[in-house]
Order: sequence, then structure tokens, then C-alpha cells
Amino acid sequence: MPDPGIFDAIPLWAVFVGTMLLVIVAVGSGYHWAAHKHRAAVEKEAPVGTMVGTLLGLLAFLLAFTFGWAADRYHDRKIALLDEVNAIRAGYWQAGMIPEPERTEVRKLLRNYVEERLQWSGLEKVQVSLPSRALLDRLAAQAAFVGAQNPGGVDVFLGSVSEVIGLHTKREMLRDRSQIPVALWGALYLVAILSIAAMGYHGGVAGTARSPVMLAVAIAFSIVIILIADLDRPGEGFINVSQQPMIDLRDWMSESKP
Repeated sequence: MPDPGIFDAIPLWAVFVGTMLLVIVAVGSGYHWAAHKHRAAVEKEAPVGTMVGTLLGLLAFLLAFTFGWAADRYHDRKIALLDEVNAIRAGYWQAGMIPEPERTEVRKLLRNYVEERLQWSGLEKVQVSLPSRALLDRLAAQAAFVGAQNPGGVDVFLGSVSEVIGLHTKREMLRDRSQIPVALWGALYLVAILSIAAMGYHGGVAGTARSPVMLAVAIAFSIVIILIADLDRPGEGFINVSQQPMIDLRDWMSESKP
């Protein structure tokens, strides 16, 4: 099975340039193939045009499907961020119902966890003593101790801690293991190359000269591909989920009492 990180390892600028070159080579190859074989004299333009239209329709469908996949994951990351912010805020509030010194320790762990989440998102560069998983392990240990000391009395607080831990796993899944599969990228590029080469072949059959529109097609297709790739790569490019809700939470926690 191909490594899902193979395509992600290619820089976005290289994806754009490589896609544009592939499109230009494909359309040029189709045109030269038709001209070299002298198909224009023996092959009707209309049937070729119909088949090219079918291929381009299939390409449009795959582009829409792939874009929808990336856009859905982007939306899921936004919702997961808001859910995590709300869960942390609730846990911080509900820590007020547990006794000292656990109350202060839990709130300290939550503040450190928020700082680590901002660092994990690539937005903040703050020195954090422990990674997120270790912070959550300590938070769970504190919650278990409080629950054992107060059976049935802090169920709401324990539920908030459990939700924070679950949302950590969900956000990791959405960020690192929910990208567009390499197989789908491969199918998209294969259909694109065949469709655009067929379009160039149709131009050769029709006997038209090579048009600057070929370059426009290459640029437009490359822009769509880079847009999909940007949506699919959190933390890269220009399209990223805003971390402002987490920043606002960090500021609120810093201003509140321990």
C-alpha cells in the first residue's frame, strides 16, 4: 500500500510547477501525435470531440469529488477545534468544584495543554515542559484521583476531562491521517493527463494551430490542484484553520484566577 505521505512530502510550489508542466506536455503530445499520424485526413472531428468531452466531464467529476473531500476535512478540522476549545473551557470552569491542591494542578495542566496545542498548530513558539500526550496523562491521573476521593460528586468534571482527551485524538486523526489518499491523487492525475492529451489530439485532428489557450488551461488546472492540496495540508500554504478561538481561550485562562 502506498505511503499516504508521499504526495504530502512534495512542496506546494513544486506541485504547482510540476502540474503545469505535465499539462503542457500532455496537450502538446496529443497535438503532435495527431499531426504526426496525419489523422486529420482520415478521422472525423465530431466523434473525437464527443469522446474528448466525455473525458473532460469525467475529469471535472474527479476534480469536484477531490475538492469536496479536502473541503470536508477542512470543515471537520474547524469544528474539532471549536469542540476542543469548548471542552477545555468547560473543564477549566468545572475544576472549581474539586478541592485544592488538585484544582490548581488541573488548571495549570489545562493552561499548558492550550500552549502546547498552539505550538502544535505551528502558530505559537512557546516553551512547553511536556508534550500534549504527557499533559493529558497527568490530567487523567489527577481526574482519577479526584474521582476516587469524591465518588459520584465530580462526574461532570470527569466527563469534561474525558471529552478533552477524546478530542485530542480526533484532532490528531483529522490533521495527520485524513489526507486525500495517494490512489485518488494518482487517479486524478492519470485522468487529467489522458483528458488533456485527448484535447490536444482533438486540436490536431481539427487542423488548428497551437493556441495560447493551452497555457491558460495549464495554469487554471494547476491552480485548482494547488487549492485542493493546500486545503488538504493543515499548517502549510495559505488556507489554514484560524487558531483564534484557542488564542482567546489561552488569554482568558491567563487572566483568570488559578
